[in-house]
Amino acid sequence: MSTTPAKNIIVWFRQDLRISDNPALTLAADNGNIIPVFILDDDTPENAKLGGASKWWLHHSLLSLNESLNGKLIIRRGSSLNILKDLVKEHSADTVIWNRLYEPWHRERDESIKNELKKAGIGAKSLNGSLLWEPMSVLKKDETPYKVFTPYYRKGCLTRQAPRFPLSKPAQINFVDNVEFSTADLEKLELLPEIQWYKDIEAQWHPGERGAADRLQRFINEAATSYQDARNLPAVKGTSLLSPHLHFGEISPNQAWYAIHGAFENVFDNKDLDVYLSELGWREFSYYLLFHWPEIPHKNFNAKFDHFSWRSSPEDLKSWQLGKTGVPIIDAGMRELYQTGYMHNRVRMVVGSFLVKNLLIDWRQGERWFWDTLLDADMASNSASWQWVAGSGADASPYFRVFNPILQGEKFDKEGEYVKQYCPELSRLPKKFIHKPWEAPEDILKACGIELGKDYPKPIVDLKVSRQRALDAFARLKDFV
Repeated sequence: MSTTPAKNIIVWFRQDLRISDNPALTLAADNGNIIPVFILDDDTPENAKLGGASKWWLHHSLLSLNESLNGKLIIRRGSSLNILKDLVKEHSADTVIWNRLYEPWHRERDESIKNELKKAGIGAKSLNGSLLWEPMSVLKKDETPYKVFTPYYRKGCLTRQAPRFPLSKPAQINFVDNVEFSTADLEKLELLPEIQWYKDIEAQWHPGERGAADRLQRFINEAATSYQDARNLPAVKGTSLLSPHLHFGEISPNQAWYAIHGAFENVFDNKDLDVYLSELGWREFSYYLLFHWPEIPHKNFNAKFDHFSWRSSPEDLKSWQLGKTGVPIIDAGMRELYQTGYMHNRVRMVVGSFLVKNLLIDWRQGERWFWDTLLDADMASNSASWQWVAGSGADASPYFRVFNPILQGEKFDKEGEYVKQYCPELSRLPKKFIHKPWEAPEDILKACGIELGKDYPKPIVDLKVSRQRALDAFARLKDFV
């Protein structure tokens, strides 16, 4: 008596580098032998090509995923369509399965690939493995998309069906014969730079599914129940630090969502937990905006800002990028980013405000720098967050709200611990002057071994004057609808 041979199914990994709660992998494992593949697509648009920090993370995340797949992950570089077709032919595969992505170029490419595979008689199926609520499923009563976060999240999302419960890792994964990982193929992706600038980053982060799970558990044990206040303190580990893991899909938002629900009771009645879950909601909202308004990575959501008078100052931009503005909380944040590939969320808002308001430099310049230097560089979150700070985005902070970096530092880094960590040349300053060293008397500066302009920069801009300049520039927009 003959038996029907098992299907050979390609699982196309992208930003879902995990084996638990991976809908595409689970479906494939339940229905046949799998061929797991990751492709670095050379057809990626220039503004979406990986930045340096993201490349480092991806390299290590692929190593972790390959280990979880028993050394069977195929790695390729080139055209996704051509490579998938070649793998179909090489392994006699009859189906390709993947989890959806929502960036505009991904959506267009995936639709084209799906059509081409089906024309060739190859099954093609995509699933949701990245979001709690897919953008196309959340609309207002008039069938138009939301533009404001709170009604989107509270009415559009929370009142709908609860997010999908996480899947366990497949009980068994059968691989097609002659499928194996190649170190040489990984090296062809050229993800690690020749200059090993990432050594400090390497000591602080552990890319991969196991690192993500450990990070989530640590947050639940140590910080979740004090999140509302502690998340604003840059010297305290008061946030989940999951954003790079979420971006690369080493953990799903569903896993984070239900881990909180499983660890605590009545989570929506607890302000700390409710605020954390709403932050996952903000991530969803960023993808939602990108889905419905795909031009937001490079175009103002509020067209009025197309008429804004941005300054061009390569010198000021460079000072900001390198953390040499002479404003301690700004410099600490930018140095944290440069040294660790990460920046505390409160500080991201402050340095963003400083760039687009005090320096009057286009938010897109900041977005590009963050894209290259952040481990969690994410097209949806990065562009939506920068437009929020600039006042040009959906449900954005008003442009006239200019963060005062001195007051922000004194409120959220009272003892100056964060500044001292990343600006050690200021570490001897009394806390009275740690956020405004230019106001320190000369004898105190001398006693602390600081000469402004030599040991630490003088401010590149007057905060009060530059704030008014920003407000004046914004006022000129009133003539534009």
